[in-house]
Amino acid sequence: MIQGIEHSAIASPDPAALAQWYVDTLGFVINYRGSTAFFVKAPDGSMIEIIPAEGARGPGTLKSPGLRHLALTVTDFENAYATLKRKNVTFLGEPQESKGNKVVFFTDPDGNILHLLQRATPLP
Repeated sequence: MIQGIEHSAIASPDPAALAQWYVDTLGFVINYRGSTAFFVKAPDGSMIEIIPAEGARGPGTLKSPGLRHLALTVTDFENAYATLKRKNVTFLGEPQESKGNKVVFFTDPDGNILHLLQRATPLP
């Protein structure tokens, strides 16, 4: 039986540089280095595999077909947002709050869309 999602993958023109950005900017660790791929792990154990890209990048809007963003949970939204601002992260807008949930979208250096998320109440 399926237990959950171990990791998702991002294809990058420079996997080593992107993996290091996740370490330096988001506090992940590189927990596996292959000959061409890297696995970066978040403090909660979730992982992203970063592999070499082939070909041109398609459109990267929030509504383009395919995987659109990775949501990163935080317990102190304001502090996490301020830290990313100090690290010159590119935000796609201002933070929003709705029903106690706080979100803000941003991109990694390759243009992949991420967002910070602090929920007032976790989803069931």
